[in-house]
Amino acid sequence: MIRRLGDFFTRIMENYLPDAYLFAILLTFLSVILALIFTPKGLMEIILAWGNGIWNLLAFSMQMVLILVTGHTLALTPPVRAFLNWISGLAKSPAAAVAIVALVAGVASWIQWGFGLIIGGLLALEMAKRIKVIDFPLLVAAAYGGFLVWHMGLSGSIPLTIASKGNPANYVEKIAGLVVPSGQTIFAPWNFIPALLLILTVPIVLYYAHPSPEKAKVVDPAALAALTEEQKPEKKEKHTWAQRVENSTLVNYLFALMGVIYLVDYFGKKGFSLDLNIVITFFLFLGIILHQTPINYVRAINQAVRGAGGIVLQFPLYAGIQGIMMGTGLASVIANWFVAISNSQTFYLLQFWAAGLINMFIPSGGGQWAAQGAISVMAAQKMNLDVTKTAMMVAWGDQWTNMIQPFWALPLLGLANLRARDIMGYTTLVLLWGGVIMSLAALIMAF
Repeated sequence: MIRRLGDFFTRIMENYLPDAYLFAILLTFLSVILALIFTPKGLMEIILAWGNGIWNLLAFSMQMVLILVTGHTLALTPPVRAFLNWISGLAKSPAAAVAIVALVAGVASWIQWGFGLIIGGLLALEMAKRIKVIDFPLLVAAAYGGFLVWHMGLSGSIPLTIASKGNPANYVEKIAGLVVPSGQTIFAPWNFIPALLLILTVPIVLYYAHPSPEKAKVVDPAALAALTEEQKPEKKEKHTWAQRVENSTLVNYLFALMGVIYLVDYFGKKGFSLDLNIVITFFLFLGIILHQTPINYVRAINQAVRGAGGIVLQFPLYAGIQGIMMGTGLASVIANWFVAISNSQTFYLLQFWAAGLINMFIPSGGGQWAAQGAISVMAAQKMNLDVTKTAMMVAWGDQWTNMIQPFWALPLLGLANLRARDIMGYTTLVLLWGGVIMSLAALIMAF
C-alpha cells in the first residue's frame, strides 16, 4: 500500500508540481490575491510590502549558499568519502539504504538542521554509488524527510527563542512573563517522544515506499561521478613562486590552524551550542584541512558552487512573500481564523495546523514566529492553556509542511542536481505520516 501511495503521489507531483522557481512565483500571486481579499490593503500597498521584503533574507541566503558549498566541498575529500562509504556499507538492499539515509538525516537534523540536510544529502549520493539499482529521487527524499524533526530539536529557533531572557522575539516572556528553558520544550516528554517516534518510523515508511527494480529511477553514473568527483592533491611541478604558494601545505595548515583555535575557544566557552554560522565555519575549515593545499580547495569550491543557483534565484522570492504576509497582516488573519474556531481540547491541534498553513507562505521558523507567535500565545493565555505547548505547536507546524514546500529542499536539490517534483511525491508520504503522529500528540496533550 505504501509503495502504491508513493507511486501515486510521485505521478501527481511529476505532472502538476512546477519547477521550484515557478512554484515560488505562483505562491507570490496567491499571496497577493489572498491579501486583496482578506486584508484592507490595496494592490499598490501589497506590491510595496512585497518589494520591501525581497531583500530581507540576503544574509540568510548567503548562509544557505555557504552551507551547501562548504558541505559539498567537504564531501569531495577522500576521508569524508571513506566515512560515508563505511556507513553506506551497512545497507544490504535498496530499501535498507533508503531507511538508513532517513534515519541518519533525522538524527542529524534533530542535532542541527543545516548539518542534517547536508549529511543526509551526502550519504544519499554515496548510497547511490554503492547500490546500482536504487531509486535516486527516493534516496534524496529520505535525506530531506529527516528534516521533519528539526524544530523539535537542539537548533529549533522557537524553543531557543523562548529560552532567551530579554529576547525581543520572546513573546512568551513578554505576554506571560515566562522564560522557558529547553528542558521544558525540546526535552519535555510531550515533544521528545513524538520526535523520537518520527525519527524511528519515517525510515520504515520510506523503506516500504521503494519501487520495484523495473520502476526505480536510477541516477546516471556519469552525472553521479560529476557530483562526487574526488579531489586529489596537485601533482604538477611547482616552478613559479605563485605555484609553490598555491600548493603549499604549510600555508594551508597555518590558515586552518586559526580556524581550529577559534572553534576550540568557541566550544570551550559555549559548550555544544550550534548555530548556522558555526556549522559553516566547521565545514569550511575541516574542508580546508582535508584538501591539503589552497589550490585544491579552490578547485573543489568551483565544482561545488554549481549547485547553488536555486538558492540565489529563489530566496528573494520567498522573502517577498514573507513581506506580503507580514506587511499586510495576512499571516495574522490566518492565525486568528484558527484561534476563532478553537476550544480547549482542539486549541493545540488547530495551532499546529495553522502553523502548517502559514509555513507554506513563510517557510522560515523565525519569520513564522514573528507573524504568528504573539497571537497564539495571547490566545492561549486568555483560554488558560499552556503557553509553552502553544509555542511549540507553531514550531511543529513550521517543520511539518516543509515536506511539500520546496524552499528548504533547495540546498539538497542543488547537491543532488534534482528538481523539487522529483522528490515531493515521496515527501508527501512523510507529510501525511508526520501529520498523523503530531496531530494525535497535539490532541493528547490537551487532556
